[in-house]
Amino acid sequence: MSRNASRLTDGDPPSANPSTPSRRGFLLGAAGIALIPATAGLTACSSGKKTAATKTTDPTTPVELSIFWWGGDARAKLTEQALGLYTAKHPNITFKKTWQANAGYYDKLATLTAGGNAPDLFQIDDGALSEYAERNQTLDLMALKDSGKIDVSRFPESLWKYGVVNGKLAGLAFAENTPGLIYDKTAITALGLAVPTTGMTWEALIDWGAQVTTASGGKLYGTMDPSADYKALWIWLRQRGKQLYDGKKLGCTADDVTAWFTLWKGARDRKAAPPADIIHTANSGDVTKQLVVTGQAATSFMWANQLPELAKNTKDELGVAAYPGDPSAQWARAAMYFSVSKNCKHPDVAADVLNFLVNDPEAGKVLGTERGLSANLDVRKAVEGTLTDANMKASVAFETAIASKFGTAPAVPPKGHVKVRSLLTTYAENVQFGRSNPADAASAFVKEANAAVTG
Repeated sequence: MSRNASRLTDGDPPSANPSTPSRRGFLLGAAGIALIPATAGLTACSSGKKTAATKTTDPTTPVELSIFWWGGDARAKLTEQALGLYTAKHPNITFKKTWQANAGYYDKLATLTAGGNAPDLFQIDDGALSEYAERNQTLDLMALKDSGKIDVSRFPESLWKYGVVNGKLAGLAFAENTPGLIYDKTAITALGLAVPTTGMTWEALIDWGAQVTTASGGKLYGTMDPSADYKALWIWLRQRGKQLYDGKKLGCTADDVTAWFTLWKGARDRKAAPPADIIHTANSGDVTKQLVVTGQAATSFMWANQLPELAKNTKDELGVAAYPGDPSAQWARAAMYFSVSKNCKHPDVAADVLNFLVNDPEAGKVLGTERGLSANLDVRKAVEGTLTDANMKASVAFETAIASKFGTAPAVPPKGHVKVRSLLTTYAENVQFGRSNPADAASAFVKEANAAVTG
C-alpha cells in the first residue's frame, strides 16, 4: 500500500491539487501505454483472481474487492477503519486497499483501466467523471439505486444526480460541498462594518468591498476578484438563466463573459478588489495563499468545506456565506465520488459497500468530514454532534442550512472541463493585468473553451 501523503484541498481537486485528471494521461492509458506500473496490491475485478463470480452477496463465499483512492495518511487511516467496520459485519468480504498522493493518481488509474486491471471501486471527481463514463469504464449504478441496494433517499436530490452522465449514474457522491464566500469576521467587525450575508447581490458585495477598503485606509481590500473562478462564473450565469455548459458546448456567449469580466474590472477600478499581482497569487487555489488568510482582502471565494483548513492559516475568526445573488443558483456538488468498474464481477457487493460507507452512521462518524460533508443528511447530523472544531461545525451548519435552498444540479461537466477552467484563469488574468480588454478576452475564451469541450 502506498504511503505517500499530500496536503489536501479537496474542495476542488482538479485545480487546487496535482491530481488534475489530464486528458493526455487518460488517452495514453487508453492506448495501453504504461505510464506508471500498476501497484501489486491492486487486484482488479476483471483479473480472474476472484474465488467467485457471483453477483450477489453470499455470506459463505470469500470475496475480495480492490479499492483505490488518492489522499494522505489521515484519509488512509480513516478509510481503512471504515472498511474494517464493513468486514466486521461481513467477514467474507475483504479489501485490497491501495492509495497514493494526488500527483499521478489519474495517470495510474488510466493505466490500470486500459490494461483491464481497473480497481473494483475507485475515487474520482467531477473533472474526470464524464471522461471515464463516456468511455464506458464505470458501471451504471442507476438500477442498483432504483432497487434500493444503494439508498440515496437521505441525499439532497441534486447531490446524487450530480453523478449522472448521459442518463447513467456513473459515480456515487461520497461527500458534499458547495461554494462558500469565506470572510474575515475579526477584521470586518473591527472596521465597524457588517459581515457579508447570503442573498446579497454581486453589486452589493462590490459596494461593500469598496467600503472595507476605504474604512481600512487601503490596508485591506474588500473582496477577492473571482473573475478567474469558474464556480463564481457558473453561479452568476445560473442566476441569469444560463449554464456554464450546454451539453458538449459552452452554455454562455462572449457577451455573457464580457459582462462578467467587466463587472470585476469595475470592482478593481473602485479598489473594492485588489490589483492583479495580489489576485494572481490567490488564483492558484492554494489555501495558504488565499487573501482572507494572508490579510490582503476581507473575503475569498472558495468551497465551504475549506473553512477549517483556511482557519488554520490565520488567527482571525472566519465566517462563511453563500456566493452573492440568489442562493438557489448553488447546488449540492459532490466533493468526490466513488465509481465501480464496469468489469466488476461482484457489482452487488460493491454497491453494498458504497451504501454502507455513505449511509451507516458508525462509518460516517469514522470518516468524519475528511472528504467533505456526508452525503446522507442524517449521517451528517450525527457526525456534526461529534465535532469539536468550531470551524468544522460552522462549515457543516452552513451547508446543512443552505441545502434547502439548493437549485437543480447541472449536468456533470463534460470532457475538457479542466482545460476550460485553465483557459478562464488565463483570460481573466489577461484582463486583470491589462493585457486585454474584457470583450476581446471573452471572445477568445469562448472560442478556445468550446474547442476544448468539443475536441
